[in-house]
Formats: sequence, structure tokens, C-alpha cells
Amino acid sequence: MRQIALGSTDMMITDYCLGTMTWGNQTPELDAHRQMDMALDAGITIVDTAEMYPVNPVKAETVGVTEAILGRWNAANPGRRGDYVLASKITGKNAAFVRPGQDITAQTFTEALDASLARLQTDVIDIYQMHWPNRGSYHFRQYWGFDPSKQDRAATLANMIEVLGAADAAIKAGKIRHLALSNDSAWGTAQWLQLAQAHGLPRVQTIQNEYSLLCRLYDTDLAELAVNEQVTLLAYSPLGAGLLTGKYQDGALPDGSRMAINGDLGGRKTDRVFDAVAAYLALADRHGVDPVHMALAFTVQRPFPVSTIFGATTSDQLAHILSGLEVTLSDALLQDINATYKAHPMPF
Repeated sequence: MRQIALGSTDMMITDYCLGTMTWGNQTPELDAHRQMDMALDAGITIVDTAEMYPVNPVKAETVGVTEAILGRWNAANPGRRGDYVLASKITGKNAAFVRPGQDITAQTFTEALDASLARLQTDVIDIYQMHWPNRGSYHFRQYWGFDPSKQDRAATLANMIEVLGAADAAIKAGKIRHLALSNDSAWGTAQWLQLAQAHGLPRVQTIQNEYSLLCRLYDTDLAELAVNEQVTLLAYSPLGAGLLTGKYQDGALPDGSRMAINGDLGGRKTDRVFDAVAAYLALADRHGVDPVHMALAFTVQRPFPVSTIFGATTSDQLAHILSGLEVTLSDALLQDINATYKAHPMPF
């Protein structure tokens, strides 16, 4: 694994990050704690969570459970909190689980942060992310009907300044180190950066968006912005919600799997996706690379700053992932990947 800079800061993180979204639902607490030990022992130095976790499904009664599980690991291992960079998220507007119908404001930012710190049993969250923007987002398959025409630009910018002020107060109080985004766009990220500079407020350092062999929206405008403005991508779903492992091919539906629980993998299960997956599996086989390792290695070899978030339902799955974190893809394989992508663009 490489060490990369976190945004424009002098903080360094590994180019792979442990994800936790199944902890407390598909992954029991004992195994979650085992995963923490395994990841840190393997050299991982960044862990990502969120106040709304666990997922599959998200439920009001389980909000905060994942953070609490990680908090109990922190309490049981007080000497290890400094071994990793902790990233968490405040949930944006939603219909059913965390603060239903409420935007991220200075007040909700502060209240959510304090609640997360308590659950995590830590004094500081290193990267505090806004899970999705108040104005809406095209992520999670919303791009097919995305309509920004009803956004209120003035209200959006005023809210950004308000939240930047709350982040500034939290940083000065030692509660967070850096502000960050998730499920945002090139325009949104540019506004956050410009307003921070204009008003002397904290800049966003990372953006957590989906990125994989199957979902390469980030490759254009956001990649250019990231390189020129030093914003690091925290890439989620690098295995396409498990599709790229091949476990769903030919109609397979493993018991307890994400597809067995939520059906369409958040809109990723489409008529075209299985042909795309088959092409990538064949490519991995032809080059003698494990398909899981190929999918993950592809993301960290992109020409923009990225730390890829991988999650595992079980510690056995995590062990398999960790065994391939030093894999580097050849130029020939990368060329074949691009050719395959051109043949199977945007399969969901």
C-alpha cells in the first residue's frame, strides 16, 4: 500500500480504507472488532463510518449502531486510536431515519457531531463528511432523471457558508480535524472550496463518491477538479456492491448477501450489468489476476488522488481482500480494462 496525502494537508493515509457499513447488521460485533485488528495489523491507517450505519437496510432503530460498535473497540483499545484516521458522516435530508426532512445546518452539524463523538468514544473525528448535499444529488442511480433546475443557488451558498462556520468552530474546539463531502458534484465541490477561501474558513479535503470498474462518473470533471484543487477521493463500492466478485453471476443469490437482502443492489442490478461483469471476470482470468484484487487495484492506480474503501461482511472475506492490497496491474491489463469499459459503459 502507498501512503498518500489527505487533500491539501500534511496528514497521510493509506490508499486503501476499511469500511464499516455492515457492522451491527450483517456483521456481528465480535467479527467487526476482529476486522479492526486485522486491518490495522495489515497497515491500513484510515477507517470510514457514518451516523446512519449499518445499511442493508437502513432503519431508524439501528442508526448509530455501527459507530457504537467502533466506539467499543476504541474503548477496549485505548492505545490504538492514534493508529488510524477516523472518518464519519452527518446524514443529509432523508425521509425516514436520521432527522427526517432536515437539512444539514449549523445546528444539525453540531448536534450530529457531538452524538457521533459520544458513540465513537473518541475526542476527535479526523474527517467529518456531509453524507449528501442538501440541494440533492445525482448519485445512487439518480443521474437518469437528475434535474438541477429547481435548485436555489443563493440559498445553497448561504447554507454552505453557515456550515463552514460550524465546521470552523468544531475544528477550533478540537472536535474534528478536517471537513469533507460525499455524493457531491464538481460544481458543489468547487463552491465549497471557493467559499472557504473567500471567507477564511476550512476547506473540504476529501469527497466520498462511488467509483469502480462499473461506475466511472468521477473520471472526468471531478477528477480534473481533484487533481488541480488537491481533493482526495474516498471511493466507495469499488466491487460494485459485490457484483465484481462474480458471486451473483448466472442467477446466483447467496444467502445473507446484499442482493438477497435488498434485491436490486441500490439500482445496480440491471439487464446489462451481468454481461459487463462477465467481461471483467474473463479479463482477470486471462491476465491471471484475482477479480477482487483486480477491481480494487484498478481504483488506486487512477491518475487522481484516491483512497479506496473496501468493506467485508466477514473476517474471512476481509482476509481475502487484504491478501491482494499489494497487487499492481500491468499497463497491458489497464489497456484491456479501458477497452472493456468502452464496450460496457455505464451498465447501471
